[in-house]
Formats: sequence, structure tokens, C-alpha cells
Amino acid sequence: MTDATTAVVTAALEPTRRWERQHWLATADRLLAAVEPYASSGRSLIRLPGPTSASGAWSDGLEGFARTFLLAAFRVRGEQGADPHALLERYAEGLRHGTDPAGAERWPRIDERRQAVVEAASVAIGLSETRPWLWDRLDDATRGHVVDWLAGIVGTSGYRNNWVWFQNVVEAFLASVGGPWDQADLDRNEELAEGLYVGDGWYSDGRGRDGRRQSFDYYAGWAWHLYPLLHARIEGRPLDQRHAERLHAYLGQAQHLVGPTGAPVLQGRSITYRFAMLAPFWAGALAGSTPLPPGATRAITSAVAEHFAAAGSVDERGLLTTGWHHRYDGVRQLYSGGSSPYWASKGFLGLLLDADDPVWTAAPELPPSWAEDRVTALPVPGWLVSTTPGDGIVRVLNHGSDRLLEPVVQQRADDPFYRRSGYSNVTSPQLTTDAVAAPVESHVALLDGSGAPSHRDGIDRVRLSEDVAVSRSRVHWLDLPGGRPSDAAVWSSMRRGPFVTTAAVVRGRFEVRLAWWDPVRAAVGLPPATPVPAAALDAEAAWPADLGPWHVHVGGWPLAAGRGRDLHVETDVDWVRVTRQDGTSSLVRGLRGLDRAGTTFRTGADPYGEASVTPWVRSRSTVGPGDVSAALVVLSGRGTPWVRDVDAVTEVRHDEGEVHVVWRDGRVDTLSVTDAADA
Repeated sequence: MTDATTAVVTAALEPTRRWERQHWLATADRLLAAVEPYASSGRSLIRLPGPTSASGAWSDGLEGFARTFLLAAFRVRGEQGADPHALLERYAEGLRHGTDPAGAERWPRIDERRQAVVEAASVAIGLSETRPWLWDRLDDATRGHVVDWLAGIVGTSGYRNNWVWFQNVVEAFLASVGGPWDQADLDRNEELAEGLYVGDGWYSDGRGRDGRRQSFDYYAGWAWHLYPLLHARIEGRPLDQRHAERLHAYLGQAQHLVGPTGAPVLQGRSITYRFAMLAPFWAGALAGSTPLPPGATRAITSAVAEHFAAAGSVDERGLLTTGWHHRYDGVRQLYSGGSSPYWASKGFLGLLLDADDPVWTAAPELPPSWAEDRVTALPVPGWLVSTTPGDGIVRVLNHGSDRLLEPVVQQRADDPFYRRSGYSNVTSPQLTTDAVAAPVESHVALLDGSGAPSHRDGIDRVRLSEDVAVSRSRVHWLDLPGGRPSDAAVWSSMRRGPFVTTAAVVRGRFEVRLAWWDPVRAAVGLPPATPVPAAALDAEAAWPADLGPWHVHVGGWPLAAGRGRDLHVETDVDWVRVTRQDGTSSLVRGLRGLDRAGTTFRTGADPYGEASVTPWVRSRSTVGPGDVSAALVVLSGRGTPWVRDVDAVTEVRHDEGEVHVVWRDGRVDTLSVTDAADA
């Protein structure tokens, strides 16, 4: 372990001294006190400041109640019913008004707002966890109204992702109090859930348009691995062996997605839930199904909590805002409203551990993922994870997760949370409309005649080993109203392109990113010399084909800061480096076929800061089929000698169907282009 790494990991254990159990309790109390002024007079609706979701303000008020009730339930149950702030009195009053079908502050029924399904699960869990102190003390009329409201879920269907568990936990609670439930619902959900389990602890949160299971994100943890445990608790039994084994396997990999600074990788939808991603770590401790020692679980949970607390996730009013660090509405999905961030309540699941549990009492210790530089292959999501504890950075190179849902004939931009080449715990995809329409950052593209970048679309996996990942995609371009991304509320048309293969060869913080394209005629079974009309090149024939020629673009990691002057750019003929004042830097150098370097500056596109810059390299000349382009892509932190970064690779050769990457120390990594083309 280097001196720099030792310093970082030593600092990583510091939060455990602050985030003792009492500190978690006090933090929960502050969060709950802060939402009280936003409750309706009957306390059934908590309408928090922020954007309104697609479900509307009424639904958002229910969401504010349900998600904060979950936090209150963990807090009271963890203290064996001790409730010094009379939290349960507040929520009991809200239950009475919210479930009264004739009340002025009633909640939307499940048949009125689909979002009520999600919130019903939190209400059911909260009632189960606090049953002796809340449910058992409610009057009969209120209990009847609660059962009637929850029972709206019985017999419903159409759930295709983690939502199956909302129905499961609600019906389990109903069964526990003598309410209605339907075994057919549970059997159907079991079949759907098993169909989405891919293996090695990973669930795909739904299927793509072609049935593929490639939707991987934090829902695997804060939904798929959390609800089986909460369901078991409702039924008064331990977590079953099947789910326990899956949770154990997942945590062995999920630990690699958090750096020693406590910063998790920013990837996937609903990232405004922030430290909800701690839920599976707590679940593993509660179920006795985790590969992590108690001190390592405490180190991870404390570091993440400290990271978000220090980064401004709680504003001056004491509220969790929409965003990642401070408020930034660009991360939200249409279903997200001002109360949505309170799914972070799941991050307080650890309060259910007894005060004398080893997680609270054991000496903190480093998780294995923080001990040394490493590259870890996660085969199921198709990720290579590069961790460098010396600078605290985690990089995920994505060759397997795309969440491709749109019909093949629908114009579509790449989802920036799923289809970029890389994600990290210090960078974000760029999220303004123009950035989504014309992706640049962490992206390999073909540039058309106007300079517009292609979109990656669905990912076909080719290879994943301990330090190499290869995937292929059929790219396309979007044509925009007015020809400008800023005009694009919708896309006017789409052009289909060739297959582009990308590869990542990784050593520590260094990635050699390779790219080449192959004509579609090979995919439709035509001999290479056969003339093919444009329509035949497009298997779906719904949109025209773009026949080129094209330039190649390789975009590096974007860096953001509060002000543009806090980002320093250095450029040479074939490389460009962006450095932030804190020492974080993003470097891209052309190694083969990429002889033009530059940057793209954006404002308001990044949750880490108002100004952001993405470095990139491109080919000056157009590139033919099978021609391999290569770039060195580096994301590094403070204290990294960038001169050694730029010279990390001495040569990239392409001959006889193979690419040879020659590193500075003489090591040679070889990749077969022919095998990738045949995959």
C-alpha cells in the first residue's frame, strides 16, 4: 500500500467515529423534524418543495407521508418503541385522514394513481415494523380504512420490474392483519421475479424491448435485495436461503462501487435516492448474509453517509432535495417529485440492528475493495470496475447495461444513465437536452457529415475478462427539429448506421479504448462485394441508413466545477487534459487514428457543478471498415503524475486481425479483432 493510499484509507475510517448509532438516530430525527412544516393540517399529505412528478401534487403528498413514515418506523422500531418526539402520533393522525374515503385529505387510491402502489409498500412496511406501538393502538375504524386502502392492490397486475415486491409486501401485511390477499398475485410475481434474476446476485430491473435482461443499476440493491428481507420480517421469519445467498453474492460485488471517500458511482436512474444504496449492506448484516466483516459494513455505511452530508445533500432547511449532492433537477425522472428523495430513508435500515450488534461495536476495518488498486470484472452487468484507493476514484466501464426499452421503430437518444462507456464516483453524464441529443462524454461515436455524433443504442456483449471488455452496438443518428439539439423536445427522424465495436483494455486508472466499425451487410448475410441499396442495409426499413463516410470520436471523462475558471485545459496535437482545482484530472490521448484533440464546454449539464468540460480526441480523416482507432483515457485524482499518465502506452499496433497494446513497462495486451467481429 502506497503512502497516498494509506492516507486515503486512513481518512476513510474517520467517519465511523462520527457516525455511531446515536448519530444516525439524531440525523433521522433532524430529517423528520424538517418535514413537519410541510404536512397538511391532518398530516396525511406531506408536500415538500421541489418539482412536481408526473403523478401530480396529490400523489406527491402521499409520497412525502409514506417515505418519511418509513424513516420514522426504522427509528422507533430500532429503539424498541421509544419515541421521544412522538413520531408515531403524527403518523397515526396522518393514517386516519389519509385512508378515510370521505376525508378532505384522503390519499389517492391505487386505481386512481399508479404511484400509490409504491407508497403503499412503504406504509405496509412501516405499519409492520411499528405494529405494537401504532397499528395495535389504532381504533377499529381507522384499521378498517387502512386495510381497505391497501387492499386496492389485491388482484392487480402488470408489474414488470421491482414493483412485484410492492404487491408482495402489501399483501403480506394484509394477510398478517386478517385482510384480503391473493395467492395468484404472489405466484405470478414469483415467476416474474425469477425470470429477472440473471445470476451472481444480480437482477435486471425489467426486460428490454427484445426480452434481454440488461437493466442493471442500484435497484438491484435498494429494491430487489431489500424487499425480500422486509417481506420476511412482516411474516416473522428469517430471510430464506435462496435470497440470502443472492444477497451475499451481490454485496461481494457492490462494495466495489463505493470509493474510500464514501462516494458511490453515479449510474442509473433514481440517483436522487442517494444513500438508499446502503440498504443492501444493512440488509446483509440484518440477515447474517454478507461477505463483509461487521467493521467493513460500518466503514462503508459511515463513509457514504458522511460523503452526502458533507456534499450538501441536505439543504439549509434540513430537507433532502432533488439531486445528487446539492439540488440539481436534471437527475430526475418524470416520476420524481419533491418527496421522492426520501427513499433515502432505506439508508437508515441499519437502525433495526440492536445497539450491541457487532456492526455498531466492532472496530472499523477496510473493505477488501479499498485495500489496493484493482480491476474487478462483474460479468453479469458487463462491467469492469477500476478502483484506485490512492485517489479514491472508482470507474465503471460499461459493456453490458443499456436499459433499452424503446421500440425499434421509435426515434431515441441514448439514456445517459445507462449507455455511456463509463461511469465513476466523481463524474456524471451530461444531462441537458443538447448533451443528451449529441452525446460526447464517456462515449465512442461515429461523426456524420455534419459532425453529429452517433448514439450507441443497445449493447451486444462480446467479451469480458479480468482486464478487457468488448461490446458491439448498431449505432444511429438523430435528426432534430431545426437541426439544433436545443430545439429538440422530440426527435424528428433517425438514421441507422453500422455496427461499432468498442473495447476497453484496463490497467489501474489507465484505459485504452479501441473502436472500429463493420458494415451492416455482414449482419444481413450478404457477401462483402455485393452492392446493397440503402433500404436493404436497414433490417427494419423504418428509417433510412446513413452510408458515411464517418470520423471517429472518443470522449473522455467530464469534469465539473462551480465556475468555469476552476477547470484548467491543456491541449496538444493528440492529447487534451482537463484539471479541476482539487487536483482531479481527465486526460485523453490519441494513440491510433485519432489526431485531433479538443473539449466541449457546457453549462448546467452536470450535478457536480454549474460548469463542465469534456476532453475528446477525433480522427481528422474518415475511417474505413475495420480500421481500429485507439485512445488512452485516464481519470485520476490529486497527486497523480500526469506526465506519466500521458506516456502510459507506447504503441498500439493492428496487424493480421489482432490489436497489440504496448504499455510503458513493456507489457503487451493482445485483442483479436476477428473474434470480436464473429461474435
